[in-house]
Amino acid sequence: MLASRVIELLPVPAVMLALHETGVVVQAANRAYEIAGLGIGDRRRSLVAQIEQRIADFIRSDSLRAEFPIEYGDAVDCHYYQATLARLAINPDQRCVLILVDQTAELRTEHNLRREMLTDSLTGLPNRAGFSDRLETLLDEPASRTRYAVLVIDLDRFSRVNACLGSMAGDELLITVARRLKGALRAQDVLARTGGDEFGILLTLEDGPGDADHVAKRIQGALSTPFRLSDFEIRVACSIGIAFGTAAIDDGEELIRHAQFAVKRSKGTGKTEAYQTQAFDIAREQFGMETALRRAIERGQMRLTYQPICDLATGRLVSFESLARWRDEAGIEYSPNDFIPVAEESGLIVPLGRWAIQEAAATLAQWDARMGGDCGVKLAVNLSAIQLQRDAIAPVVQSALAAYGLDGSRFTLELTESALVTDPDRMAGIMHALKALGTTIAMDDFGTGYSNLAYLQKLPIDILKIDRSFVTGMLADRDKIAIVRAILSLAQALGMKTTAEGIETNELSQTLAALGCTYGQGYLYARPLEAEAAYAMLESLRN
Repeated sequence: MLASRVIELLPVPAVMLALHETGVVVQAANRAYEIAGLGIGDRRRSLVAQIEQRIADFIRSDSLRAEFPIEYGDAVDCHYYQATLARLAINPDQRCVLILVDQTAELRTEHNLRREMLTDSLTGLPNRAGFSDRLETLLDEPASRTRYAVLVIDLDRFSRVNACLGSMAGDELLITVARRLKGALRAQDVLARTGGDEFGILLTLEDGPGDADHVAKRIQGALSTPFRLSDFEIRVACSIGIAFGTAAIDDGEELIRHAQFAVKRSKGTGKTEAYQTQAFDIAREQFGMETALRRAIERGQMRLTYQPICDLATGRLVSFESLARWRDEAGIEYSPNDFIPVAEESGLIVPLGRWAIQEAAATLAQWDARMGGDCGVKLAVNLSAIQLQRDAIAPVVQSALAAYGLDGSRFTLELTESALVTDPDRMAGIMHALKALGTTIAMDDFGTGYSNLAYLQKLPIDILKIDRSFVTGMLADRDKIAIVRAILSLAQALGMKTTAEGIETNELSQTLAALGCTYGQGYLYARPLEAEAAYAMLESLRN
């Protein structure tokens, strides 16, 4: 009776339990327990029956207290409790008290919040976090890792829809795309929206890797039908990257990154691409190079070398082309063909280009000082197309000239044809600003790009540089001679001078001079020289 009164006075659902030969039975329960509806109805489905073995083990043990969570009910109406088992002073070997703290409201709120955090509010699909969460669950089983693949779909030119039709039209398009993608998948596959215009698919491979290719084709087919938005009919193309699970990959984010890397390759090839370790290793190596290059620029570890440019008619040294060189802390020398593309992609070409302009101006001023006046040569500096797009080149050049007291006529700035193709009108403005400083403008690697001759006629270009690919082996190749003749005739008609790159023999130098080429550059005169060696060459020719 005393135990029953204790149970009745407890403010939380509680019950006194006893262990009989037939199992655990309820000896007393407070009204809160009964009001909660626990234990009413089929004895086999009651909460006590659900944890009967745990209760029996506790009563038989020496423990005074035990706590554990309980889920009671079905998927539609599930309740969550924190259960505490406590031993009674009366017949402790046969009885205990079960106290229940209802946590249903808190846990349901938590589950709802988590569900919202893992769901894309626009499409109702899992978001990046939810997608990664599901993938991690599968990767927890090593035996199943090779049975799955991740596809990443990136919509091409989606930003133009937002720009032209507005964000609401863009949202409508994303919702429609999500529906079509869902219709192209099987029931067991998981579709998610992992980014703005990026979708991810967790694919079950029932018949091997070929399943991924089949799904990719179905996706492209589903998106091939135009979308109707307002009064516009929009065609949506996509790039698809695939990453296959392996026994070695236990990180879902890593698998997603692999698929995203494959998407980048797909954008370049126009085909569905599967992740390849070698390509990823190269990209990782380039990323490491980017970090090292950034550090080298910040610490002043870069240097310029100088290759002479000579007048073909007289043999006189007229200029040096400055070329960036990089030797890392371990003494490894990197080719510009390796680090310049990395610098352009990462944006490091801007600080690198600024440094090159300043360094070239400082070197030229130093040579003048050592010569006791104008040393008699110009310095040429290469300007990248990316650098021209992202930096204010004219003020940078003007600042360098002013800092070292140089006249603009001492500088030649070399641009490639690709710089003109991106934005001809803007490039024209930049070139006119550079010409206003008195500098010489040269178009590098002429003939390898896509120059518009109409623009070429209007631009303030002083020199056309004939690419070495046309010069090397020219004497044995009629086609190359014809191309060089055509470039020389064009330059003469436009009032421009010419520089031939890649001259390695006297015979080639004489032939180009006879054809009317103005300047020559190549190993015949010298390889790129360190600053001190270039000055020594300059001094020896002067004497």
